Amino acid sequence: MLFERIESEGLAHYSYLIGDTNEAIVIDPRRDGDIYLERAERAGFHIAHVLETHRNEDYVIGSVELAARTGAEIWHADSQWPYSYGQPVEDGQTWSVGGLRLQAIHAPGHTPGMMNYVLHDATGAPWVLFSGDTLFAGSVGRTDLLGTERAEEMAGLLYDTIHDALLPLGDGVIVCPAHGAGSVCGAAIVDRPWTTIGIERQANPALQVSSRSAFIARYAQALERPPYFTRMERLNVEGPPPISPLRVPTPLPPKAFAREAERALVLDTRMEVAFLASHVPGALSIWRGGLGRFAGWFLPYDRPILLVTDGEDPLPVVRVLARMGYDNVVGHLAGGMHAWHTAGLDSATLSGVTVPSLCTYLDEGNRPAILDVRSDAEVQEEGAIRDAQHLPITQVAQHLDAVPRQPLHIFCGSGSRSTIVASLLEREGWRNLTVVLGGTRGWTSVSCPIDLVQRA
Repeated sequence: MLFERIESEGLAHYSYLIGDTNEAIVIDPRRDGDIYLERAERAGFHIAHVLETHRNEDYVIGSVELAARTGAEIWHADSQWPYSYGQPVEDGQTWSVGGLRLQAIHAPGHTPGMMNYVLHDATGAPWVLFSGDTLFAGSVGRTDLLGTERAEEMAGLLYDTIHDALLPLGDGVIVCPAHGAGSVCGAAIVDRPWTTIGIERQANPALQVSSRSAFIARYAQALERPPYFTRMERLNVEGPPPISPLRVPTPLPPKAFAREAERALVLDTRMEVAFLASHVPGALSIWRGGLGRFAGWFLPYDRPILLVTDGEDPLPVVRVLARMGYDNVVGHLAGGMHAWHTAGLDSATLSGVTVPSLCTYLDEGNRPAILDVRSDAEVQEEGAIRDAQHLPITQVAQHLDAVPRQPLHIFCGSGSRSTIVASLLEREGWRNLTVVLGGTRGWTSVSCPIDLVQRA
């Protein structure tokens, strides 16, 4: 038997490759699909079917290209949308995988036509639930994707799905969701690598809610919606263009890179300390590990993108961006910032301050203007910074007029998001910006004269 979970860097996305007796099924494949072909071939399996749990919003689905390369049939959920590929799944539909049987369950809530899939063992008993964006480890799918006006309706459907269709499958059933911790498709998904219905029944806060009405009140909430979701929704109904083999961006010598940068957006994926010390003027900083969370808020689809990395192979960055529909990465800085410096080109710097240094500065009676870019949830949980202006990172680009044109100390939880914001503001003409390295996590461990005050 073949059973593999494929984890995709950056997006906390899980897809699954299952098979028996030489025939395999892929559930919710990512766009760069070589891994499914390689693993199936290595195990001696042929991919016969590609199944989708729903129309995804946070990444480009890889069904069309995978089917073109294998001859597999595509089965998609959410048949209420005008798909240009595949066939719609029907509630109760089954697929035979050798001696095993996979069955579709209509599971509305996250989307109207969401499908979950139950893998039955050789005795016919439910064994594994592929829950898509319905049930996660420690959380459930968001219900606001059709708009706030339908969130209560969708939350009610999600409650019904969980309690009427999923929990009765039995506590021993393994739950295989489409996302792990860090995904934007559910609030507060926990880092629990494997889980079961029984574990979620006991440990998932959403399953502890006392009634349907209380569940709706809690989970019919509007979460942040990155702008790139709109493009994902379109591509995942129309079918995205193929990307295999994934194109490596052109390595550009520093002076050629500088010329191309005049018409492109420069994306620097190094860690924040390296970016602050020296970067290409006008570059936007998003560290590699943060691309899945933040690229969709700041990167354009209609402008070429140039990469600055640590001098490493740029392909991992290109791969993450391609999964989000960014096919416009055209080049990278050959040799990294070391080559830029040895070419004698101007670079820019931003100030960074450690928490102890900031504490000393404050002890001397200084009171700098503070921009707090943590999320609303963080501020609610951890407390607000006294006298600071709070503007979540996801709102900065749309509300630049709310940011004062004066020297600023920028705070987040650790300094990574602050660096993104500092690079954005610098590109827009702000000067005298200082990133607090360590952020609120750093200063809560020391005695500092800036207070965190609890909001009422």
